[in-house]
Amino acid sequence: MGNLVANEGLSFFVILVWLGINGFLFVHFYMAFLVDRWFYTRVLLGHALSWARAPAACLNFNCMLILLPVCRNLLSLLRGSIQCCSRTAARQLDRNLTFHKLVAYMIAFHTAVHIIAHLFNFEFFMDAQLNRSVDLLPFVLSEIGNQDNASFLNPIRSNETVSNASPAMLCGCCLWMAQPGNFPVLLNVAKATAGCSIREMFPLQFFLDPFVCGCRRIVRGQTLLSLESNNPKVCANLFHDWGKNESGCAVPVFAGNPPGTWKWVVGPMILYLCERMVRIYRSHQKVVITKVVMHPSKTLELQMKKKGFSMEVGQYVFIQCPSVSRLEWHPFTLTSAPEEDYFSAHIRIVGDWTQALYEACGGDKPEQQEAWKLPKMAIDGPFGTASEDVFRYDVVMLVGAGIGVTPFASILKSVWYKHIQNNQDVFTKKIYFYWLCPETQAFEWFADLLQSLERQMADKDMADFLSYNIYLTRWKETEAAHFRVHHEAENDPITGLKQKTLYGKPNWDNEFTNIAAKHPKSKVGVFLCGPPQLGKSLEKQCLSHSEADVKFIFNKENF
Repeated sequence: MGNLVANEGLSFFVILVWLGINGFLFVHFYMAFLVDRWFYTRVLLGHALSWARAPAACLNFNCMLILLPVCRNLLSLLRGSIQCCSRTAARQLDRNLTFHKLVAYMIAFHTAVHIIAHLFNFEFFMDAQLNRSVDLLPFVLSEIGNQDNASFLNPIRSNETVSNASPAMLCGCCLWMAQPGNFPVLLNVAKATAGCSIREMFPLQFFLDPFVCGCRRIVRGQTLLSLESNNPKVCANLFHDWGKNESGCAVPVFAGNPPGTWKWVVGPMILYLCERMVRIYRSHQKVVITKVVMHPSKTLELQMKKKGFSMEVGQYVFIQCPSVSRLEWHPFTLTSAPEEDYFSAHIRIVGDWTQALYEACGGDKPEQQEAWKLPKMAIDGPFGTASEDVFRYDVVMLVGAGIGVTPFASILKSVWYKHIQNNQDVFTKKIYFYWLCPETQAFEWFADLLQSLERQMADKDMADFLSYNIYLTRWKETEAAHFRVHHEAENDPITGLKQKTLYGKPNWDNEFTNIAAKHPKSKVGVFLCGPPQLGKSLEKQCLSHSEADVKFIFNKENF
């Protein structure tokens, strides 16, 4: 229970506060439309009015939040500011995309409730206008405001008024947009007309509707001044005599609330626009490709330089190649160490964009590409991740799956510079490294780094500082026969390392048990860059193996 609090306590608290605010806003605004000012509006609409306005308030709150988790520069600034004070609070910023998705789901839910309630409201407005009986209060209320410049309650003035049918058209548009088959069409239209990526333009399109939604003030209530001359509790049953002196009840006057959504979202919109400006400025800074390495395992390594570029271990950047696509930005973890005079990324060739980049860099040509022929690159970043905290733990477990080993390349290189080259002391006393790969080719590009570390640490009598375990999760029968023949060799037949490759998947229960036994009274940082299923398994192990004197803290890379 203690480790559950250590790992997830603050996350649970944030979610509970967020849900609590949503619940409070819903109940508060639901009740706010049950007061006397909205009495006559409820005569037409019933409780559908409250069911429309309560989710609208929650939409304002969540629309305020939706952009904040994707302001990467803001999050990096906050992370650097608070990690020195609270490691737990800094770790919550690494779950920004999870919270972003939760807020999006909440927006979708409240939007559905809001639209459905307004569909009922429109139907009730129509019924009140079409049921032309002077003995009914709804029809009398609908007739108020037929003269010029007079206030009205029912926005549907007659069944022939086209311009006032905008609520129906708006609901129809919203329902059309909600159809799953039409959403890609909207994205393609926006992409074709905007001239930039959907990632950039969609927030502006998304916030256009909340900004203009209440401009016509369709939902109207009685004015405070009118309440003094027409108290609904007294005058509702005297509607035939409204405006007559002997009744004491004047004709009620109605007005709509001024639009208020902009007050909620203008702040985040300004922050997001500043974020976009910073990204645009960064993307136009000159980037020089200093070296291109074509690794055998269909992995492209780009070594680059950029003026003023500064990084920490485990950070990532977004890369754009204008000659391939001016619209696409892709995240890649930096594999270089902060101590190096360049920054690098290893890009596995697995799709159209990476294949086009591979060819643009001359990967499909036998001769080496000349520097002036290399494509221009744009870099946005670097941005912080959970791996920045790796040297803040006594003991560290690094778990990478396939190409997910890239953030740990930066960490292990930094270990080499700190311990071996500069003799610099760090807080971390032990690193356990696990690498899971489905095929032997994936080991090729990273094995050179491990061989260098293995050799250098042996020379410095530091072999116990880094323990690494490499697992081959799939293999062919022909490969298995070759492995058996060469198993007795001094070095591993796959990686060339002294540490032999293991086959299958790790027994995580045994691994965590052994580490807990070797390092009592320690905080163990568990860092994963890999698939969600592996993340869930490791998180469960962290919870189950933490005791009073050993704490396993789970961290996962998110892009």
